[in-house]
Amino acid sequence: MLNYEDIINLPHHVSIKRKPMSIKNRSAQFAPFNALKEYQEKINEINKLNDKKYCQKQKHNFINPYINHKT
Repeated sequence: MLNYEDIINLPHHVSIKRKPMSIKNRSAQFAPFNALKEYQEKINEINKLNDKKYCQKQKHNFINPYINHKT
């Protein structure tokens, strides 16, 4: 029994309890799952902004470390 010879010619099963799934829903099952893509992009954007602000603050402190220093 090689190559599924025992089942290859059996009729396709059709459920009597459930209606067939729409083509749109069937295709969605096989679409790449990337629900968190926009979330990750937003996190990356926030990280970039925070890094930029941090670098600017560090640059400012390096140029004049006494600017906010009270005597």
